[in-house]
Amino acid sequence: MLTKEEVKHIADLARIELSEKETEKYQAQLGKILDYMEKLKQVNTIGTPISDGGMIDLENVWREDEISDRQLVTSDKELISMAPEVENGQVKVESVF
Repeated sequence: MLTKEEVKHIADLARIELSEKETEKYQAQLGKILDYMEKLKQVNTIGTPISDGGMIDLENVWREDEISDRQLVTSDKELISMAPEVENGQVKVESVF
């Protein structure tokens, strides 16, 4: 089990402020996680095939760029005119703030 000082140190590294109650709560929770990790270290994995999650046989698939029959945009004005809302030659979007 972790000590309160260790939990406070971890919180400081993560730049998290913890109350005394939270420190006690996380002390118990982190302790259980570390205890479980110790149990996992004891599992015999000799002879178990390595699992790559199906990623080992993947490769990038590239294709040549091709010109399609779709309308090609040739100017900024043409591109702006395709926007859902335009005001004074500018694309109008919702306010962020």
